[in-house]
Amino acid sequence: MSTVESAVSLHDPSDPPVVTGLKGGRGPFGTMPWLTKICASWVVAIVAAAIFADFIPGLPDPDYQGFLWGEDKILEPPSGDHWLGTDGISRDILARVIYGSRVSLIFATVVVAVGLLFGGVIGSLAGFLRGKVDGAIGFGIDVMLAMPGLVLYIFAMTMLNQRGLLVMCSVVSVLAIAPYSRVARANALAVSNREFVTAARSIGTNRSRILLREVIPNVYPSLAAYALVSMAALIILESAISFLGFGVQIPTSSWGNMIAESRRDLAINIWPCFWPALTLVLTVFSINNVADWVRKHMATRTSALV
Repeated sequence: MSTVESAVSLHDPSDPPVVTGLKGGRGPFGTMPWLTKICASWVVAIVAAAIFADFIPGLPDPDYQGFLWGEDKILEPPSGDHWLGTDGISRDILARVIYGSRVSLIFATVVVAVGLLFGGVIGSLAGFLRGKVDGAIGFGIDVMLAMPGLVLYIFAMTMLNQRGLLVMCSVVSVLAIAPYSRVARANALAVSNREFVTAARSIGTNRSRILLREVIPNVYPSLAAYALVSMAALIILESAISFLGFGVQIPTSSWGNMIAESRRDLAINIWPCFWPALTLVLTVFSINNVADWVRKHMATRTSALV
């Protein structure tokens, strides 16, 4: 019996058809481990809450201080009126956590977008052209990586005489170009030696066309996996900067400044510090878990195509 006949004979016509789509549980979400599914759901929930925070029914104003009007008390424990309690000036913690997620996600998204756009193109150009271009770009990347990021950030904040999300995004985005360029360069070097690039060169295709149609599209999938990992690190960075008082300023809420504000009341009530810290940990863990799954999934698909 031939191999084809053997394969056909193993299939019973009465068996239910094998569904490989998303509804059959074999799509991207269906192939995730249960922990990764929970993490992905958490990330989606945090992103949705940040985007639609203004439309969540019953969510209080994050800056509203109810004790001024005799309606609320400071440092209330979780209750039906305030699901996560209130902080030291009676602001709703749940509202501030949700609006604080918007700050972290905007910061991480902007920095990642700049890194992907500029760093990806610069690194791909260096890895594809090599020679003097690669040497010049590599020198610039090394210089940028050698700069102390926090010192540069404080210097820019002092010179601009401003603090806030705009300064954070601007300075950190410039610093993020170098690591993205290095990752893109390494991938571009590998892609440039692939058969389809060699074939394009052999038929006389100009270098700019090869770069745009062959190299860059094959560099960005790997760069996207790196971007997911860096998003978790950027969320921690934003929280750390805000915790130190160099980031988003009060009354605008962020997870970092919420933790910083609640330090003085830890001996009385831990909830104002516990909830933003827990949300930060769960979000970073979830993004890292999903990023690991995406990286492994992409590596499996790449090895199957080679």
